[in-house]
Amino acid sequence: MSRTPSKARTPSGARTRGRLDALQGWLNGRLADLLAENQVPGAAVAVSVGDAVIDAAAGVLSKDTGVEATPDSLFQIGSITKVWTTTLAMQLVDEGKLDLDAPVRDHLPDFKLADDEAAALITVRQLMCHVAGFEGDFFTDTGRGDDCLEKFVATLGDTPQLFTPGERFSYNNAAYCVLGRIVEVLREKPYDACLREHLFAPLGLTHAATGPYEAILHRAAVGHIRATPDAEPRPAQVWALARSNAAAGAMLAMRPRDLLTFARMHLADGLGPDGGRVLGADSAHAMRRRQADVPPLGLMGGSWGLGWEIFDFPGGTVVGHDGGTIGQSAFLRVVPGHDVAVAVLTNGGDPLALYAEIVGRVLHDLAGIELPALPVPDPQTPRVDASRYVGTYASSAADTVVSQDDEGRVWAERTPKGIFAEIGGGQERIELVASAWEDTLISVAPENGMHRLHAFVGDDGEGHAQFLHTGRADRRVGP
Repeated sequence: MSRTPSKARTPSGARTRGRLDALQGWLNGRLADLLAENQVPGAAVAVSVGDAVIDAAAGVLSKDTGVEATPDSLFQIGSITKVWTTTLAMQLVDEGKLDLDAPVRDHLPDFKLADDEAAALITVRQLMCHVAGFEGDFFTDTGRGDDCLEKFVATLGDTPQLFTPGERFSYNNAAYCVLGRIVEVLREKPYDACLREHLFAPLGLTHAATGPYEAILHRAAVGHIRATPDAEPRPAQVWALARSNAAAGAMLAMRPRDLLTFARMHLADGLGPDGGRVLGADSAHAMRRRQADVPPLGLMGGSWGLGWEIFDFPGGTVVGHDGGTIGQSAFLRVVPGHDVAVAVLTNGGDPLALYAEIVGRVLHDLAGIELPALPVPDPQTPRVDASRYVGTYASSAADTVVSQDDEGRVWAERTPKGIFAEIGGGQERIELVASAWEDTLISVAPENGMHRLHAFVGDDGEGHAQFLHTGRADRRVGP
């Protein structure tokens, strides 16, 4: 099932419509095969240039029910929600109700962390660009009521501080829960209501849901997970993470076309589809401006703005975000210089191949940008001296022991904790070898279709890395 491009305002006229028609034909013919090749049960895709949009879908929403995916099916967008939460906060900046560089405690006086001095210093901006410095992978379920976010933030009092606020990047889900709570306090309404009233309504979204009670009114995808790495994906027994993490990405679901309506508002510097102002132009630009550098990590951007990841690809700059929930993965890429956006939403299997082929083709055909290949290990790479890296690193998500054996081979043994262990993550031991980047090792075997990069950053004062960075900075806790 698919739609033809709109005849509405389009930057390049007939030429652009021709390219979109060609992409539509390619998606219609290729998407189902891509799913089968990568054990992805179902997917939906949308592509836009200006106001012209195409979309396509294939596969099933659940292997148990066999309900077919359509372009109007809802998939969870996971952490892409963080861009929505940032947008809600930037609307408050536009209204003069929020200062990005003011301390969080200006709006949440009871905000507490284990390090009280750090908690007093953390600013709203630091929450948005993942440099607040406290541990962030907490998914405490504080109930389904409208006060769940308030209760969640109150649980952070013993959360450890990894580094001085502003010192470095470390992806932080809990920081976005704090940001969502600030939005609630300033709007005097629950986070879900803020989404519906300040984004869904002005954008005219018709296929978007803040939780399961809305999603069930549509064709909604179910996530699929593997019981073991070699098993076939099967429907997960839980649809979503806890509502307390909604502002970080636990609940929001929509069709790709509605996600692109949001992205196109950003491309239009804050103007909605009817020409009304949804976000200030200065705020839209500020969100795309570099705020924090990110170590080389493969799929992640090289820097972060306010909410947006920033990718410097050959041929141009792209912004975007990815999302992952229980068995669902989402990818959004936006090209400001070419008015192009693409969304790929999936419900299990190995979705990175879909991302690479679909997004790669869209960026090439519509923006002249090349999507770099994900890094792979060099089988001829020499042994490394891992004395700087060997040790034990820990976070609330996992403990990782890095060692080097008598043959010079480097190993990382990772033991998931908390919800990461509960949703199927078992202990894993992977071999690491040198990569193209200094102080960064790469896994020999792929995980979910990608060879993961492990960056060793900082110094503990004795010549050892202070953090193992895989997107989150896990602190060294022992030799």
